[in-house]
Amino acid sequence: MRAVAVAVAVAVAVAVAVAVAVAVAHRIPDGVPGRSDEPPRARAGGTLRPMATLVLTVIGDDRAGLVSALSGVIAEHDGSWERSQMSRLAGKFAGIVVVTVPDDRATGLGRALAQLDDQGLGVTVERGSDEPPAGPTLHRLQLELVGADRPGIVHDISRVLAARQVSIEELQTATREAPMAGGMLFEATAALLAPQDVPLDELQGVLEELANELMVDLRLSQE
Repeated sequence: MRAVAVAVAVAVAVAVAVAVAVAVAHRIPDGVPGRSDEPPRARAGGTLRPMATLVLTVIGDDRAGLVSALSGVIAEHDGSWERSQMSRLAGKFAGIVVVTVPDDRATGLGRALAQLDDQGLGVTVERGSDEPPAGPTLHRLQLELVGADRPGIVHDISRVLAARQVSIEELQTATREAPMAGGMLFEATAALLAPQDVPLDELQGVLEELANELMVDLRLSQE
């Protein structure tokens, strides 16, 4: 009987040792995804939700709190404020905002944004799309202009660009008082995309000729 008891004890000890060894061999290190003590959501890896890109144009009487009201509605619908350009213009607050939001919440966000009209902020929502990067067939150009303010400057410049299939990717303009001569100065900075088959020297020459007619200083450079 004593021999049997000893044999049983040895067998139990071996079984315990094997179990410990297996547990150690299969132990998942701390911080590794899949660890059993991590939250269920982390173990599952989460589910990717399709996203919608929305372009918002906003305008309202300038007052404190407009951006807070707008961003609050976006956040409440799990939206992400991506890019924006906003400014106070002639007593109005105006701008454009690119927002990404889960696709299944885009309609609700649009309805909630429409209700901001009650707070004096008009919001127009358009669905955007992924922006393709500029390909190798395009030149990226920078245009800078400054001169005496007069009607038609933007039209004259943009007409020359459009005739050569040069697109305006971004445009910023402003007016300010001339420091010495009096009157107002017009300033413009534009990011352009030009087809590769457009001779840059020819484009530069045409723009310089127009600048002389408009009596403005113009500089065109390649990024």
